[in-house]
Amino acid sequence: MISITDLLTLSQIPGIGAGRIRSLVSHFGDTQSITNSSVREIAACDGFSKKLASVIVHFNRSQQFTLAMKYAEKQLSRLNKSEGKIVSFWDQLYPELLKKIYDPPTILFYKGTLHETDKYSIAIVGTRNPSEYGFSMAEKISDEIAKLGITIVSGLARGIDTVVHSAAVKTNGRTFAVIGSGIDVIYPPENRTLFERIIKSGAVISEYEMGAKPDAVNFPKRNRIISGLSLGTIVIETDIGGGAMITANTALDQNREVFALPGNINSKKSKGCNLLIKEGRAKLVESVEDVLTELTNVLKPILKKPSALHSKPLPSLTDQEKNILNILTESPIHIDALAESARISTSDLLVNLLSLEFKGLVKQLAGKNFIKAI
Repeated sequence: MISITDLLTLSQIPGIGAGRIRSLVSHFGDTQSITNSSVREIAACDGFSKKLASVIVHFNRSQQFTLAMKYAEKQLSRLNKSEGKIVSFWDQLYPELLKKIYDPPTILFYKGTLHETDKYSIAIVGTRNPSEYGFSMAEKISDEIAKLGITIVSGLARGIDTVVHSAAVKTNGRTFAVIGSGIDVIYPPENRTLFERIIKSGAVISEYEMGAKPDAVNFPKRNRIISGLSLGTIVIETDIGGGAMITANTALDQNREVFALPGNINSKKSKGCNLLIKEGRAKLVESVEDVLTELTNVLKPILKKPSALHSKPLPSLTDQEKNILNILTESPIHIDALAESARISTSDLLVNLLSLEFKGLVKQLAGKNFIKAI
């Protein structure tokens, strides 16, 4: 039997991390045997010296063990009070894709639900300070992926992560937020409402103990879980030293697909994406179709139609509306520049833009800027 209480207790032994706990459980077959074993029996486990085995045995027979047991009980009590759940590496509910990475967590704390279909997941990450272009593309791509029934994974951070989760829950899609704190510590605090919405349409997940603060060192480590839960990772905008680059690199280390949105070569926000594409480490993505092309075989069981994104016909358009729509792109354009390109007055343009907005084909941004919404 694999006991969560035992796993939490073992995690308190100095020098015994998730990898060594997995080795011990694999060797003994259960957790109870580990706490009752001798130095000789533990040293027989691959990767364990007599010295390390002695540390474990001494711990199990000392006051430290009693304190560790109390720690485990307190953790489970806090988990219960916050209406959270816990799943171990050996449970059937533990995410299948995450089991396959080099260093999967022994246990995951979570709030929400884990489904079998969540193995069809795609991560979307990016900068905490996106441009309007990055914001709109993150929203568009996330909306389309969620509508296909694919679970979207991100990190609940400010910026792109927030856009991604918001788009997923808005379209009633599933999404996972992998956080760098305990699941009872909401960070950033302004995402409290979004946090609660994610729980209802997916899960908030963490490898960190209950009550753990969002320390800076936690976030790079949690990025391997974001990519580890996913078939592929889409990077929207990031500088070369951005956190999203860490996620992209961990995805590559895990032999998962990486996609990057190309951007302005003069913008720091796009330097990371452009570098990934330039070096051939990421596939250039302009639309969700580019992602589906690479992942068609693994996503086939969940996709209802290969052309699901374009199955809905465009509404009827006037000649002026068609002209305006042909000029617009995913990059924001100011109304004055748009009027000049379309060769119509600003007043006529506003009437046509309003009509296109009602039809869901155009979106207005701040500062009288407009983008294509399809």
